[in-house]
Amino acid sequence: MTTDTERLTLTQQLRRRGAVVLAVFALVWAFAAGSGLASTTAAVVVGIVGAALTVAAVVAAFRGAAGTARRMVRLPGKWNRGVGLVNALEVVAIFAVIAASNATGHAELIPPGICLVVGLHFFPLARLFDQWQYTWTAVLLTVVAVVGTAVALAGYTDETVRVVVGAGAAVVLWLSSFHVAARG
Repeated sequence: MTTDTERLTLTQQLRRRGAVVLAVFALVWAFAAGSGLASTTAAVVVGIVGAALTVAAVVAAFRGAAGTARRMVRLPGKWNRGVGLVNALEVVAIFAVIAASNATGHAELIPPGICLVVGLHFFPLARLFDQWQYTWTAVLLTVVAVVGTAVALAGYTDETVRVVVGAGAAVVLWLSSFHVAARG
């Protein structure tokens, strides 16, 4: 049994860690979007703006998570084991998406496939972390994946698919990061 002080500390730590992880992966998706841009200058601008947003989100995570939590998390039993399992399955699924897409000659489906895997992994994380915001993160990333798949199937270039999926996923993850940092 944990005390209220321990639960409050854990709540703040998980909120801070979640906001930081979301922000860092948003930056990774922004770089993916930038890699699809024809202009090197535009790609550099995306990188600079992405880095600035990530720094702002990390600062918000440490400032926001330092205050009193609006609510304390109620974690299910063995939640950390569940998180490890979900994340391990996510990594395996990402490699499977890459392998299947390359094996079938459809590399353009890699970004939306990875985005779908990432989105779906947020559904169980919402429960495991008692962080309801992760449900809308999951839904929005899944929508981005569907849009990216539609763009790929419509015959657009691999670069266009990367821009659409990368930018969409980055925005969703930054919004989630700022929300978790500010609202808990």
